Amino acid sequence: MDNHLYMDLEGGRVVIQLRPDLAPKHVERITTLAAEGFYDGIVFHRVIDDFMAQTGDPTGTGRGGSDLPDLPAEFSKEPYLRGTLGMARTRDPDSANSQFFITFVPTPFLEGQYTVWGQVIEGMELVDALARGEPPRNPDKIVRMRPAADADA
Repeated sequence: MDNHLYMDLEGGRVVIQLRPDLAPKHVERITTLAAEGFYDGIVFHRVIDDFMAQTGDPTGTGRGGSDLPDLPAEFSKEPYLRGTLGMARTRDPDSANSQFFITFVPTPFLEGQYTVWGQVIEGMELVDALARGEPPRNPDKIVRMRPAADADA
């Protein structure tokens, strides 16, 4: 399970298949931050029905990120399906940092515009259950997120 990430939510574990073949720099960033505990306790600040759930901002506002430099885009032709993970960014394609989203439904309009770095392979029902809103009144949070190799550390 070396190429997996475990995202623990209140209701259980979401297993994410990493895609370094599509976005090696983004996978490296996410796994580095996850291994450091960066995502632990961070809320889902933007959750939109029939679209996606966004997280990864330590301020919970949608405007924050890590202290690391922004990443250059790694766009691909990979389709955005239900459970695809992509990197959030500003209008600048090279501004992804720590925020990411998980799509609830296929979203072809994101393809080639936002970097795909993973796919939910278990626990999508937990993502489906996240509180909705921009921001949600009582947002759900990531309890703990770690690369599978570090999951017990």
